[in-house]
Amino acid sequence: MKTNRANIKQAITNGETSLGIEFGSTRIKAVLIDKNFETIAFGSYEWENRLEDGFWTYNLADIITGLQTAYSEMKQEVERNYGVTIRTIGSIGISAMMHGYMAFDYTGELLVPFRTWRNATTGAAAKELTHLFQFNIPERWSIAHLYQAILNGEKHLPRVDFITTLAGYIHWLLTGKKAIGIGDASGMFPIDESTLDYNESMVKQFNEHLAPKGYHWELRDILPQVYISGEQAGSLTEVGAKILDRSQNLQSGIPLCPPEGDAGTGMVATNSVRKRTGNVSVGTSVFAMIVLEKELSKVYPEIDLVTTPSGSPVAMVHANNCSSDLNAWMGLFREFYEAMGQTVDTNKLFGVMLNKALEADSDGGGLLSYGYLSGENITGLEQGRPLFVRTPESRFNLANFMRTHLYTAFGALKIGMDILTKNESVAIDSILAHGGLFKTPIVGQKIIAAAMNTPVTVMETAGEGGAWGMAILASYMMTKEQNESLDDFLDKKVFEEVERLEIFPDGFDVKGFEVFIERYKKGLVIEQAAVEKLTV
Repeated sequence: MKTNRANIKQAITNGETSLGIEFGSTRIKAVLIDKNFETIAFGSYEWENRLEDGFWTYNLADIITGLQTAYSEMKQEVERNYGVTIRTIGSIGISAMMHGYMAFDYTGELLVPFRTWRNATTGAAAKELTHLFQFNIPERWSIAHLYQAILNGEKHLPRVDFITTLAGYIHWLLTGKKAIGIGDASGMFPIDESTLDYNESMVKQFNEHLAPKGYHWELRDILPQVYISGEQAGSLTEVGAKILDRSQNLQSGIPLCPPEGDAGTGMVATNSVRKRTGNVSVGTSVFAMIVLEKELSKVYPEIDLVTTPSGSPVAMVHANNCSSDLNAWMGLFREFYEAMGQTVDTNKLFGVMLNKALEADSDGGGLLSYGYLSGENITGLEQGRPLFVRTPESRFNLANFMRTHLYTAFGALKIGMDILTKNESVAIDSILAHGGLFKTPIVGQKIIAAAMNTPVTVMETAGEGGAWGMAILASYMMTKEQNESLDDFLDKKVFEEVERLEIFPDGFDVKGFEVFIERYKKGLVIEQAAVEKLTV
């Protein structure tokens, strides 16, 4: 139901709104929605991670600047379009890239630069903890970062008072509460579905394993408190309000929902929190989230076990690399246009180039590429080297070139998904996809449908992304009916009238992707050689 301008203005004035802010890998986004879940205003801030002293990181100044800029842009859009200044908001939610490591002492000082999910530096810790717990601990997880620091004997460890994720850190800044949503928490440490909290037996195992080190802390002392979707996890403090809104118009006391990871907001934004549903989030990295009906038969290093924002178990296949190399090639094509004295709209550039892939040979004409800007855990690469390879017999044309780069963007993801669908016979009723790739209709959807060999749906809200999903979680906290589950809230209130386009896998594409993925697997030795021989 559309809301008219006067009603929106009144809603903003009365604080009948919800704000979601998400820290993505390349953009920080702020989305303000009304009670009908429609976007009122939007703000953003572009940023990039940097490799410093061997770690992928973002500095604290950029984190705060990005938060303030995204909010400020959103606020200014409200003022331009509705002639009112935001002084209060009904509810706020913070989300960010999952995993990683932010460690603080008791004064709140960051002890080492933020170590993001992108770092593949914790292999020894992840392997040892996986063996200890008999539960897959990926390299990205916060506990793997902590334990690797312990194995390395890092000097900051005796000073540790609190560790959290990026979303947990921002929430702490704004509320003073060391809180975390269960979905984000499940990327820090394993969760017990029955207690909806950290797995207590594994917590004890870790503490016992660590006891000889003599640290003053035990694990629960330094982890944030776990909250479930729908619960209130704090309120905006006066200090937090001044941090968020540099103009200092925003009032304190606004309730905040639990901070969540981008995987959780992706599930919400695609209405895939029920069992047997799933979603694919496409960006700098790519991950698929499948809500499970039953436990997997064994531990797979390629499969993370996390949860929905309400605590249901989810199998997560996460590939570190997806769109970055494709975007770099698009930048090269843009340079060509400009060198020819032309200008081109970004959406048109992507639309024309991606649609060429639909004219290609089903397998990409024998071409091969790896868009590995960083290491890739699923294929066992500790570092990455973007690579394009062909034989003299390969059919090298623009259509095949584009299809190959789309295929390879989902190559590692397919290897992980095949474990779920072929080895574990996991049932999937529907896959919903979201991310910037889907601004170009049909193409990306067809490629993912081929990779997973299952129908893929894109909704008209797909471009809204995780910040919108986070705003939905904030709204759910404030407007849900008594005992109304998150999946019912999404089905009946948020998505009931949303338009969607479902594409079924095309046999031509499915067969071609299977041929390509075998070439991709065989060629991994080439990628490994590039890592070893092309030093940075």
